[in-house]
Amino acid sequence: MSTDGSTSGVVYVHSSPSAVCPHVEWAISAAVGTRVGLQWTAQPIAAGQLRAECNWSGEAGTAIRLVSELRAWPMIRFEVTEAPSHGVDGERFCHVPGLGLWRARTSANGDIVVNENQLRSLLAADIGRETVAHRLGELLGEAWDEALEPFRLAGDGAPVTWLHQVG
Repeated sequence: MSTDGSTSGVVYVHSSPSAVCPHVEWAISAAVGTRVGLQWTAQPIAAGQLRAECNWSGEAGTAIRLVSELRAWPMIRFEVTEAPSHGVDGERFCHVPGLGLWRARTSANGDIVVNENQLRSLLAADIGRETVAHRLGELLGEAWDEALEPFRLAGDGAPVTWLHQVG
């Protein structure tokens, strides 16, 4: 974990129509403050779609800026992570068309963190066991993981671009 407020993370664009790829690069460029050129490869499980990923480094809060820019393109599937930094939890964001955006805090080892207030609210609700299980699944992003896992596996071994945020 960095002690100077800098951090790092990854942007995974799991699928994007080819016509949208330049817009994705512009969105990422706007968030990190430097021109980005990604290495796009075919997404084997989605005909006509491309995939790319990039590692980034920059100040804490960069992930939310990346997500804000990428959400302008609701037809893409993406994930953005940000590692914890001094005084700031890590984060993970997933976007899937039809499901929308999911966000969670992450621990130093990347586990999803469900906070005390979320658990207290769940315990205080007068709901059945199945509903508790469903709501825990929502907190953990199960639907997003299920939707993205085939895209993640199809991207194993694909090229990665490295980005460094400009001052």
